[in-house]
Amino acid sequence: MSLSLSADQPAAPADAEDGVWLECIACGETFAPFADVRYTCDECDGLLEVRYDDLPTFEDFAAAADPDQGVWRYADTLPLPAGVSIQEGATPLYEVPGLEADLELEALRIKHEGMNPTGSFKDRGMTVGVAVAKELGVDRLACASTGNTSAALAAYGSRGGMETLVLLPAGKVAAGKVAQASLHGARILEVDGNFDACLDIVQELAGQGEAYLLNSLNPFRLEGQKTIGLEILEGFLADYDTVPDRIVLPVGNAGNTSALYKAFRELVQAGALETDEVPKLVGVQAEGAAPMVEAIENGADEVRRWDDVETRATAIRIGNPVNAPKALPGIRETGGTAISVTDEEITEAQRDLAGEGIGVEPASAASVAGLRKLRAEGIVTEDERVACLTTGHLLKDPDAAAAAGREPEPVPADTAGVLEHL
Repeated sequence: MSLSLSADQPAAPADAEDGVWLECIACGETFAPFADVRYTCDECDGLLEVRYDDLPTFEDFAAAADPDQGVWRYADTLPLPAGVSIQEGATPLYEVPGLEADLELEALRIKHEGMNPTGSFKDRGMTVGVAVAKELGVDRLACASTGNTSAALAAYGSRGGMETLVLLPAGKVAAGKVAQASLHGARILEVDGNFDACLDIVQELAGQGEAYLLNSLNPFRLEGQKTIGLEILEGFLADYDTVPDRIVLPVGNAGNTSALYKAFRELVQAGALETDEVPKLVGVQAEGAAPMVEAIENGADEVRRWDDVETRATAIRIGNPVNAPKALPGIRETGGTAISVTDEEITEAQRDLAGEGIGVEPASAASVAGLRKLRAEGIVTEDERVACLTTGHLLKDPDAAAAAGREPEPVPADTAGVLEHL
């Protein structure tokens, strides 16, 4: 099936179950969703997407009984009616009047996914992915991670009563994330290599049937992440009576870019959104880990793997984004773009957000850094309404937060001494 915005709503093939099936984005081969464990196409090894023969509209979402239900309020657009849940989703869409005025935009809102249960957007994918794992009858879950995936998988695996294995690049994961995975009971393996090496290993383990892979290569995980886009659109419709012109988001493995684009395609297919209403998707990467930006700038159909990547934004320190075949069409079909920013620009954006009372880890701030750069270049114009996605909480990387903030000031242990210092 084409990944174009103009693609028609699909008809269910013979191997669909309750109107749900898997389909290869490369060759179009279809598969039953829960009959076997698979991550890529049996025929061509292409990426898979979950398909539905009955797609809901905004009216269907509005009819949900509990508006605070989060991800599972959108069950009509998910592969199962319920998941392994810790009340994920329904995250704030913050107003930022100071930044909005500084950037001279019609409207700017921050969708803060750091307010999920484990402090990142990954929870949205895990509530669906772990539920599918239970449906498939597997008992060991695994992922490679720059940190947030491991924390979410450990928490949701624990909630679901399943063994969890995480592979992390040694010395390259923020302390807050390792602590989460550890406390939630994951078995942590520190690999002498980068994230992409970890992913290579965990894919091989999954291929040998040793564990169920829950990185974003898994198509079911991205279904939960679609709900970020649905919440953003509903929030803008409620406050501005229109959807945003542009959504700016950090890019690591490009799962969110792919997921948001899929959400928008499905809304178009359902007749809930016109193609010219779909927000432009803008991917932001750190300069030291920017293979998606390179592909967009060069007009390439594929991403060239970067073997050496480095940035203080550890959550997006990825050189081989596995979802690029889904994300590149998403950026291009929506009229978006991709841009890289320096670590210094990321830290400055982290301070800007903190000045609005919003605490995020460095990778999250990449979206605001990219928006500032695009605004300065005139690519984003003053009449635009923009949403920036921030993906993880400040306390995910307390060392980076401390380095970006003010130094403590030593004072005497008496009031007079404190007043004199002030």
